[in-house]
Amino acid sequence: MHVDLTGRTAVVTGSSTGIGLAIATGLARAGASVVLTGRGAGRLGDAADRLAEHLPDADLTTLTADLATEEGAAVLRDAVPDTDILVNNLGIFGSRAPLEITDEEWRTYFETNVLSAIRLIRAYLPGMKDRGWGRVLNISSESGIAIPAEMIHYGTSKTSMLAVSRGFAKDAAGTGVTVNSVIVGPTHTGGVEDFVYELVDRAVPWEQAQHEFMRQFRPGSLIQRLIEPEEVAHMVVYLSSPHASATTGAAVRVDGGCVDSILP
Repeated sequence: MHVDLTGRTAVVTGSSTGIGLAIATGLARAGASVVLTGRGAGRLGDAADRLAEHLPDADLTTLTADLATEEGAAVLRDAVPDTDILVNNLGIFGSRAPLEITDEEWRTYFETNVLSAIRLIRAYLPGMKDRGWGRVLNISSESGIAIPAEMIHYGTSKTSMLAVSRGFAKDAAGTGVTVNSVIVGPTHTGGVEDFVYELVDRAVPWEQAQHEFMRQFRPGSLIQRLIEPEEVAHMVVYLSSPHASATTGAAVRVDGGCVDSILP
């Protein structure tokens, strides 16, 4: 399937590494003008440079801002008043014993993983509706359905993203704008490697550590490996395209079969 996003602008939050960078790369490869965002100017610049090496003709913009804050969202909106595609990928995760999660940690997870997306949807959805075309993709997680005991604050925030997506899809009904969430399973990023080694023996080689993590903590995975970021990006690029015009209000799974259900 050929996806052509030439003439479209895409904003991808949290796109200096991992899944966000893979999504930005996929959208740029499809011809979209891509805005990469992150909190660290140096890391963001390095990411844009690496992307440009692979796609020298890509139209790329970088914007440094903390999008977990109202101020950061305002910086983005001032710099990029409108976008055709919004990918809310920004998120944090980590393990913590449930009874040890503080109020401040709960607030931080919701500000970063949920409110950051809601603010940007409020900012960009009206323009999409007025123009009669747009795509909003919210990156959720299988942890939002099967809440992990070691990270219920993260899982709960990702459950919220499923509801947020469905609700805003209803707001956009009949306008030509689609709003969907993508349920992502355990994915091979630098942060996840660190997370895996928090839970299994650091002395073992990576492949063994990954296998042990999947066996102990994600035994329901049908692929029995971590997902690669590019595999998530393929789904996001498709959902961003005209080919996915009848898919909205959906929770689409790229979870390696982790969720033991025929529906999300």
